[in-house]
This record gives sequence, structure tokens and C-alpha cells, in this order.
Amino acid sequence: MAKGYWISAYRKITKPEQVLEYSKIATLAIQEGGSHPLVRGPAAMTQGDGVKERTVVIEFDSLDAAIAAFNSAHYQEALQVLGDACERDFRVVEGVA
Repeated sequence: MAKGYWISAYRKITKPEQVLEYSKIATLAIQEGGSHPLVRGPAAMTQGDGVKERTVVIEFDSLDAAIAAFNSAHYQEALQVLGDACERDFRVVEGVA
């Protein structure tokens, strides 16, 4: 079975303290989902329209697990905390089998 991934590319962070609070709560959802981070930090290199701001990649055992973690109470709470603290591109994608 293919793994599932959360991929976030932050374009701009305007309220870093709020993003930090979001991260604390989101970490609970990630742990409860049985997943772990693969990437967390600024880009070492970008090309095209890429930005060097924060990039996060979280690996889950399956696409269903990634979607369930997104829909979890802890992650929905984290999103409420995040609010308008940043501009980001967030995706849930299926890995190759």
C-alpha cells in the first residue's frame, strides 16, 4: 500500500508566534496519526517561483491515514489556531507504491 503525505510550502509567515502554537497542536495530530516528519525547515535551494520559507513533509502509513489525521479534532483545532498567520500551499498526496 502506498504511503500518504502532507506537504506544506509556506509562502509567507506574518505571525510566527501563531504558527508556533499551531505547530504544537498539529504535532499531536501527526503523532496520533502514527506518522512522522521527513522535512521541516527552510529550502536549501529553490528554482522558478519557489520560495525559501518553511517547507514541511509528513509521512503517513497510507493516504487514508493522512486524510484521517487532517480531519482529526486535534488538526482541526490547529487550523483554527493557525488562522491567518501565514500563506501556505498545503496538499495531501499519495506516494508511489
